[in-house]
Amino acid sequence: MPALWGGVECTINRVGDHWFSQLERSGHLGRSSDLDAIAGLGLRAVRQPVLWEQVAPDGLAAADWSWVDQQLPRIRHLGMEPIVGLLHHGSGPRHTSLVSPCFAAKLAAYAGAVAARYPWVTHYTPVNEPLTTARFSGLYGHWYPHGRDSATFWRALQAQCRATVLAMAAIREVQPAARLVQTDDLGRTWSTPRLAYQADFNNDLRWLAWDLLCGRVDASHALWSWLSHCCHAAPADVLWFAANACPPDIIGVNHYVTSERFLDERVERYPPPTHGGNGRERYADVEAVRVLAAPTGGIGPLLEEAWARYGLPLAVTEVHLHAPREDQLRWLAETWNAACQARHAGIDIQAVTVWALLGSRDWDCLLTRCDDHYEPGAFEVRGDTLRPTAIARLATQLATGVMSQHPVLSGPGWWRRPSRLLHPPVTLAQEFPERPAVGEGRAPVLITGATGTLGRAFARICVERGLDHQLLDRAQLDIADPGAVRRALERYRPWALVNAAGYVRVDDAEADATRCYRENTEGPGHLAAECARAGIALLTFSTDLVFDGARCEPYMEDAQVAPLNVYGLSKARAERLVLERHPEALVVRTSAFFGPWDGHNFITTALRALRAGLPFDAASDQTISPTYVPDLVHACLDLLVDGEAGIWHLSNGHALTWADLARRAAAVVRTDTATLRPCTSGHLALAARRPRYSALGSQRACSLPTLDDALARWLAGSDHHLLDAA
Repeated sequence: MPALWGGVECTINRVGDHWFSQLERSGHLGRSSDLDAIAGLGLRAVRQPVLWEQVAPDGLAAADWSWVDQQLPRIRHLGMEPIVGLLHHGSGPRHTSLVSPCFAAKLAAYAGAVAARYPWVTHYTPVNEPLTTARFSGLYGHWYPHGRDSATFWRALQAQCRATVLAMAAIREVQPAARLVQTDDLGRTWSTPRLAYQADFNNDLRWLAWDLLCGRVDASHALWSWLSHCCHAAPADVLWFAANACPPDIIGVNHYVTSERFLDERVERYPPPTHGGNGRERYADVEAVRVLAAPTGGIGPLLEEAWARYGLPLAVTEVHLHAPREDQLRWLAETWNAACQARHAGIDIQAVTVWALLGSRDWDCLLTRCDDHYEPGAFEVRGDTLRPTAIARLATQLATGVMSQHPVLSGPGWWRRPSRLLHPPVTLAQEFPERPAVGEGRAPVLITGATGTLGRAFARICVERGLDHQLLDRAQLDIADPGAVRRALERYRPWALVNAAGYVRVDDAEADATRCYRENTEGPGHLAAECARAGIALLTFSTDLVFDGARCEPYMEDAQVAPLNVYGLSKARAERLVLERHPEALVVRTSAFFGPWDGHNFITTALRALRAGLPFDAASDQTISPTYVPDLVHACLDLLVDGEAGIWHLSNGHALTWADLARRAAAVVRTDTATLRPCTSGHLALAARRPRYSALGSQRACSLPTLDDALARWLAGSDHHLLDAA
């Protein structure tokens, strides 16, 4: 069985004159408790950043070792082996760069200082992913020095590989047993027959950093001519590596779903941003997963290739996927199984690494901007709070050699579902064996409320996420009938039940209390009792109207409830009843829905009137926190997969009045607000009293995107005919 390693996303990359630090943005630098949580996963080793730009941005004489002095001894005390990284997609401090002649010597000097300070450390990655960094910095122009040519690519790659050789020499002067764990991205390029020559070139290029370190690049190498004529590499600079070979002790393979590419000269089949060429032909370069009719073999065949090429010990040094939680689990489980199968076949697979343990930010824009797009990892981090996700639980099981039996593992990951295809499918001559799902059986998510906004949204997003589900209406399941609930659970055998049913007419409830309590209190209570008896996860919903609005700051989960109306009271009673009967149930308070598929929410109704030039009254003395339904559903499903329980507040977090919300939405769609009439709640003559302030805050490590972000996506995804006047 491979060992389980872990690592925190720690990139410090430079864009222009700005350095972006994942360590700062995750809060890892300021939380001493992170390592204890990480060690609790049962990891054998951890990729630990001791980054040049962080420790010695102004030179070794002014180095600040304080954080590292705390981290490394703590890692050793916790029983984990540190694999020390010195540069992670960086170009060094301001006084050097990937194209500076002094780069390699300066990094080597820093490496020697690290080894002298921590002589007991034996595993190092001086430079993470040198080939990938050279591409992004020297060929694609994303990171400093923003080169876009083969010559700059070579200079950046040569500098990093030379720095690795010199750094390991400096380290081994202090610690002769030091081992080089050399990471890089490993994928494969596929193509049409016409572009097979370009695919072959790309597939030779993917090995270049490892080949240089192993001393394999000479006049007989497949890329020798390209290096000489296109990269203007001096033969002596290339041959220096053959004379100073520094083969990795462990080759670290980082494989992502985007690591495999497909080239196609039929550019008309693909959108313009994918078009490129090689100076000889124009072609589209797209993710293979989005176009190949049959999924490739994944990481398994790539491990076989690396082993056949080098015969050196291997480790999978990054396993991470930006996706809904169940697909993150499926990706990790599939990678682990592939590594175990490779090891069983005689390949020396040392470890699999759960990467981005604290998540990462803005990799969707390749770290070129600070948009604060967060991807959770084994832990979800918000502020000072660390919350273990289902990935953490899976990692803990893998560390002991046990594969999780989480029900979502029985489904295929998105990279194996037909919905992955974005382009006309292409069939390759090579066939790949179909990989079975990890788990067994396909238990569904049972969803009540088939006629409501929320129930339909859950069903829709379950389809998107590849989650088997059953959506039931009142005729199929009356939740207030305990016998009907029991029969439904026995028939469908779900692993989770989402209760999106209930009485939603707040004002009508004042004169229809009996029915409101039956649907909002008794029904969830019966669901809780039956789900607890059957060991089924339960998600049910509550409201901001459980509060009286006496305060002027967002209500947290532990705030005292004091509803002002029948509807709020029915929900408050349901919260208590559900958690009494099913303590592991998940109760989500939310408020002020809006979404792209509903023509009756406040925003759609307001904009329809404003666009038509009709007067629209909106309360200016009620403060709420709006919630974008797709964000709510995704977050709730993630929490269900994570096995979370108790009361949670989920909204898009911005406290504002109904009138201000109408203005905000109108600004997004550029609609005039001349006919908007802010007014008091009294003017609206509502039957049910509303709290003056009911915005929701949260103490939990889970939050939805910002309201502005949600409104932008609402505009992009809405059925715009819903805004047309009836």
